[in-house]
Amino acid sequence: MASSKTKSSRTPATKKSAARKVASKKGAPKIDARVLDYLAEEAKAAQEKAYAPYSKYKVGAAVLTKSGRVYRGANFENASYGACICAERGAVGTMVAAGDREPIACVVVTNGKEPASPCGICRQVFAEFAEDMTILLVGRSARGETRVTTTLAELLPRAFRGSALPK
Repeated sequence: MASSKTKSSRTPATKKSAARKVASKKGAPKIDARVLDYLAEEAKAAQEKAYAPYSKYKVGAAVLTKSGRVYRGANFENASYGACICAERGAVGTMVAAGDREPIACVVVTNGKEPASPCGICRQVFAEFAEDMTILLVGRSARGETRVTTTLAELLPRAFRGSALPK
C-alpha cells in the first residue's frame, strides 16, 4: 500500500495513554481535545502528500487506535476513476497491514470553508472495525479552519455488519 501515501506513527506518550484510557468505554469514546489537535496535524501532513491530479481535491486522514498508534492516509486518484482510494480507507488499510484492528478516532482534513464528511464506503469500512468512534472533520480555507465533531453512529446509523451474514 506504499502508493497510498500513508504513514504510521506513535502518538507522544501522554496522548498514547489518553487514547488507551478512553478506548475502554462503550460507544464513541470521548477523545481529549489535545489528542484531536495532534491527529489534525497528522491528517494535515497526510493531506500534503495526497495525489489528486484530476479533481485537485486533496484529503488527509489520521486514525487513532486503541493501542495508541496513529495511521495516516491520503487520497490518491487514478485516470480510471473507480481505482481511486479515499484517505480514510488508505489509513485503515495501513492500520490493518500493521495488525491493528481497533480504531477509536479519525480526523479528516479537506480544503474548503466547510469540512467534508467521509463517503459512504469509508463509513462502512470504519463500521467493519468499530461499533462507534469519534470523527473530527476539518475544513481548511484562507479564513482559517472549521471543525465539526461527530461519531460513526451519527454518520452511519444501523450500519451493516458481519453479524448480519449467515454463519
